[in-house]
Amino acid sequence: MGRIELGDSIQLIKSVETESVHLILSDIPYGINYDEWDVLHNNTNSALLGKSPAQEKCGSVFKTRGKPLNGWAQSDRNIPNEYYQWCLSWAADWLRVLKPGASCFVFAGRRMAHRCICAMEDSGFIFKDMISWEKDSAAYRAQRVSCVFDRRSDEQNSLHWEGWKIGNLRPLFEPILWFMKPYPQGSTLTDNILKYEVGAFNEKKLKELTSLNEGLEICSNILKVKTQKSDRGLHPTQKAVELLEILLSLVTKEGQTVLDPFCGCGTTLVAARKLKRKYIGFEINEGYYNSILARMREELQKEEGGLNSG
Repeated sequence: MGRIELGDSIQLIKSVETESVHLILSDIPYGINYDEWDVLHNNTNSALLGKSPAQEKCGSVFKTRGKPLNGWAQSDRNIPNEYYQWCLSWAADWLRVLKPGASCFVFAGRRMAHRCICAMEDSGFIFKDMISWEKDSAAYRAQRVSCVFDRRSDEQNSLHWEGWKIGNLRPLFEPILWFMKPYPQGSTLTDNILKYEVGAFNEKKLKELTSLNEGLEICSNILKVKTQKSDRGLHPTQKAVELLEILLSLVTKEGQTVLDPFCGCGTTLVAARKLKRKYIGFEINEGYYNSILARMREELQKEEGGLNSG
C-alpha cells in the first residue's frame, strides 16, 4: 500500500514512474532557518545563523532565524533567489510524475511562498489557488521596543515607545499553495478527468469535512482546523492529521497514489493510509524516518485491532 524511503528526495523521485501520481502533498522546507534541515542557502551571516555575540550571550532567547537590526547584508539578500533555485531543482520532477490535471498542495512559509510559486510556474505548473489554514494557536515572538531602552536606563525613550514592538504579528494562518499540472492541449478538462481521474474537487466531501468552519462560507479557501495533542511532539512543523485528510479527500479517491517528497514525521502518509490511498514518502533525516515507521506500525496495529473487534 505504501513506499517509504530514507534519502534525498531530489534523487529518489527520479525512480518514480512518469504520470503515476494523483496528488503531491508536502510541507516543504521554508528556507527561513527554522532548523538545520531548513538552511537551504550559503549565507554565513553570524546573526542569521544564531552565532552573533549578542545571541550567544543570551542563549535560547534569540532564534537562529533572527537578523541584525541594521539591515540585511548582501548574502541575506541572496537567500530568496537561492531558495527559488532550490525549488527549481525538484519542481520539474514533481511535474513529470503527476498525472495530467493532477493537483499539488504545498505548505509554504509566508516569507518565501512567492519564490516557490515562481519556481513551480517556471517549471510548468499552473498556480490554481492559495488556501489559508487558520490555526487555533501560534507562538507570538515580538519584542517590546521599550525593554531595550529599559536596559539602557533610558526612561524617556522607554515611555515614548511604550506599546511598540519589533517582529511579526501572531502567525495564525499558514498558506497552502494549490498547483495543477496542465492537461494536454487539444483535450478538455472533462475528457482529462475521464482518462486520468484527476482535475476536479469533491465539493460534497469538503462540505462534510469542514464543519469546524463556523461563520465562514461553505467551500471557501479558508480552512479552520484545530491542532490536537496527538498532532504535536514529533516534528517542529508537524501538521494536523485532520487538515491533511481534508486536502486528500478534496482531490483524490480511494486507491489513488499520493506522494510526499519531504514527509517529515509522516503525517501525509498517516492521513493517506487512513483514507485508503496508496502513498510514497521520502525523508532525508533518519530520526524523522524512524518516527514515520513507528507511526505506520501504530496505524497497522489499529487496523488489525479494528478487524479483530469486528
